Amino acid sequence: MQQEYNPQEIETRVQNSWTENKVFKAVRDNSKEKFYCLSMLPYPSGRLHMGHVRNYTIGDVISRFQRMNGKNVLQPMGWDSFGLPAENAAIKNKAQPSSWTTENIAYMKKQLQSLGFAYDWEREVTTCKPEYYKWEQWFFTKLVEKDLAYKKTSAVNWCPNDETVLANEQVHDGLCWRCDTPVEKKEIDQWFIRITAYAEELLESLDTLEGWPESVKTQQRNWIGRSEGVEMSFRLLNAVEDNAENSVSIYTTRPDTLMGVTYIAVAARHPIAEKAAQNNPELAAFIAECNQSTTAEADIATMEKRGMATGIKALHPVTGDLVDVWVANFVLMDYGSGAVMAVPGHDQRDWEFARKYGIEISQVIAPLDDSDIECDLSQSAFTEKGTLVNSGEFDGLTSDAALEAIATWLEEKGLGAKQINYRIRDWGVSRQRFWGAPIPMIKLENGEMVTAKEFPVELPTDLKLEDANSPLIDNPDFQDVVIDGVKGKRETNTFDTFMESSWYYARYTSPDCDTAMLDSEEANYWLPVDQYVGGIEHATMHLLYFRFFHKLMRDAGLVDSDEPAKKLLTQGMVLSETFITKDDKGLKHYHTIEEVDVVKDSKGKAISATLKSTGEAVRLAGMEKMSKSKMNGVDPQALINEYGADTSRLYTMFASPPEQTLEWKDDGVHGAYKFLRRLWKAYTENALGEATDESSSFEIKDLNKQQKELYRKTNQTIEKVTDDYDRRHSFNTAIAAVMELVNAIVKFSNSELDDNDKSVMKHALDTTVLLLSPVVPHICQELWFLSGRAVSGRIVSGRIVSGRTVSGETVPGKAELIVDAPWPVCDKAALSKDEILIILQVNGKTRGKIEVAADLEKASIEKLAMADENVKKFTDGKTVRKVIVVPGRLINIVAN
Repeated sequence: MQQEYNPQEIETRVQNSWTENKVFKAVRDNSKEKFYCLSMLPYPSGRLHMGHVRNYTIGDVISRFQRMNGKNVLQPMGWDSFGLPAENAAIKNKAQPSSWTTENIAYMKKQLQSLGFAYDWEREVTTCKPEYYKWEQWFFTKLVEKDLAYKKTSAVNWCPNDETVLANEQVHDGLCWRCDTPVEKKEIDQWFIRITAYAEELLESLDTLEGWPESVKTQQRNWIGRSEGVEMSFRLLNAVEDNAENSVSIYTTRPDTLMGVTYIAVAARHPIAEKAAQNNPELAAFIAECNQSTTAEADIATMEKRGMATGIKALHPVTGDLVDVWVANFVLMDYGSGAVMAVPGHDQRDWEFARKYGIEISQVIAPLDDSDIECDLSQSAFTEKGTLVNSGEFDGLTSDAALEAIATWLEEKGLGAKQINYRIRDWGVSRQRFWGAPIPMIKLENGEMVTAKEFPVELPTDLKLEDANSPLIDNPDFQDVVIDGVKGKRETNTFDTFMESSWYYARYTSPDCDTAMLDSEEANYWLPVDQYVGGIEHATMHLLYFRFFHKLMRDAGLVDSDEPAKKLLTQGMVLSETFITKDDKGLKHYHTIEEVDVVKDSKGKAISATLKSTGEAVRLAGMEKMSKSKMNGVDPQALINEYGADTSRLYTMFASPPEQTLEWKDDGVHGAYKFLRRLWKAYTENALGEATDESSSFEIKDLNKQQKELYRKTNQTIEKVTDDYDRRHSFNTAIAAVMELVNAIVKFSNSELDDNDKSVMKHALDTTVLLLSPVVPHICQELWFLSGRAVSGRIVSGRIVSGRTVSGETVPGKAELIVDAPWPVCDKAALSKDEILIILQVNGKTRGKIEVAADLEKASIEKLAMADENVKKFTDGKTVRKVIVVPGRLINIVAN
């Protein structure tokens, strides 16, 4: 029998056994309750990081726990394998991106397997494979047919040197991230999916997601941005040309401020602005400058507000006053109509602009009578709701009442109407990239746009990476097609990679189905996902598209459920110490932990560091998110090689609650390893040996006080760990509770043991192994197998027994696989104590304590308290005025 804990040997043996016996293969079983646990699939960047380990361990703990509770568990894994990193690597190395991706997947899969995750690898999906994305392409053509997907011209970031579109993240200080060329705004044709058609349902159904964090739901509500307001038109005068727009449409959520409009602001790309600039070189130059600026809302909120008058005036729809139309850099063409009514008296942005350009500021809202907020338009805009003033027939109305009154007035005059608007915009799915799923559309030489009829529209595997242009462009082998005798060219844009990650969870249910996107029976058995695990950073991108795509598939008859996942757990980031030096030019250089000597304080916190190579002082940047660029990552493989996978898993689950950030500490890892060694020692020394009925069973009524205490502690731990794993997902407190139980077991084992002692202790140790097995499955499986003992924790006629019949009921023997062993059941009766400790107080100060029978009546407890020698000492010669009894806790004797 192995006496020393050797994690590498144990983990290899256990993992081989799982693989050979296909232990985690999931099969539909209508007789069992299913549980689909899913962690967000990784991008195959080449190496796992500790954020991956933490994320996937959380999902694995939940999966194993649910399986031990009798559920039919599905836990799959795959690869989100299209994207920019592979494309950049291909360009840099003049190699095919498929080769880089395949190599990375192979390495990362090996890492995942070495961590012992209970994945059904037969369901593995890789999104860059044609057998996956062919169904995405097919589905897109169905959306086109239903007018849920369309093509339109849209503004993008354009690098004139590389002749390519850039994502916002690829524009650094207005320059191309690759060649430092100034980036331009350019309008090109792009494909969109109408997520706006589902905006209301996406918003309303958030209320059904009771298992999702409120923070995620709030972010999605804000991103969808439902608002109620009024849409109205302002007639235009002094039009630049006869065929110019004769009115401008605006939408406002504050129609109560309508009488305070002193100018109209339009976006630089608004048709009014463009036409006004045709004969105004100065305005044209300003518009061109605006078109080079950021369109990010966060940047616009903080940047300097600038504008220029167009020379056009607008007619106020109520007062008939003329107001100037300005081009302003804070108005975006992609939001609303690209024009806003400016009310500088009651909007701070409008106020700043008006002050800068000397535009009139009018007050039309006054504070409510019971308000203590003052209105001083010389200092700032008054943005609160209140009572209308200087508003003609609407004076005296509250802001809320004015919304209805002004909307009705405008409707009667044919000038406007109430309107519900959404902040969310249709999802642009075109990417001018080559390492992505081709968009299955064809433009015929007669100008007609048609869908592909055969799938997949396969991405070429012999891409020519000779210049900055996409190798799909000017590629006759890929582009040129003939449809019914008419020549055409394929779309050279590829899908946004969020397309692949929006439906992968559903494909896991039937990954080998080659006749349909999904096998409906399999999909509707497993879906929706019961537990989804991933980062909070995906709240308004992936998680919103994920929900949207599910509703699209539902409406196409592919799935029955309304939402893709019942519960969502968002884990925090993993942080580690970051080390920086600067060179003579002031440029930052990051260093790995291996490159520095670190001095730590008594609590293990780094207080100073120097470079090993030169002795140069290193700046401690503090705890930052682990990343390759900052060289502060911890290699999971190095950790596995030194301590084993179970130590890695245990530390990431114990160091912090899952939803909070985890600050990486090497001494914490070593502490986790020491605990596993302690567990191994305690179990091998006290729970192994001949497994007979007599050595494994005991009568609860025959237990002495110490035995009952350990038995009670064991059942308290079962109750807490079960709740922490299941309801609370508080894995760190569950582990802490098991550690306390191990301490109690070790303390108990230090005395001389009789048969009942040994049986109670073995029950406690078996329970410990069962409770820890979802977190550290390798060591627990090994101990379970070595012990050969019966399933513990099952109460039959007041006895703990091994696999035999008692009073006509059969208790199952121990399963060979711990993951198939029943989860321990708490003996509720054991939680109540025979005796309880009562604290004795005199005038609120503790003077002693006594142990009494748990069911002793109040009067008897008072009598025992008064007879206590210490109590007598502090009450002699005094009159007892009152005796206060807090049941089960204390007695306070008031005397003077």
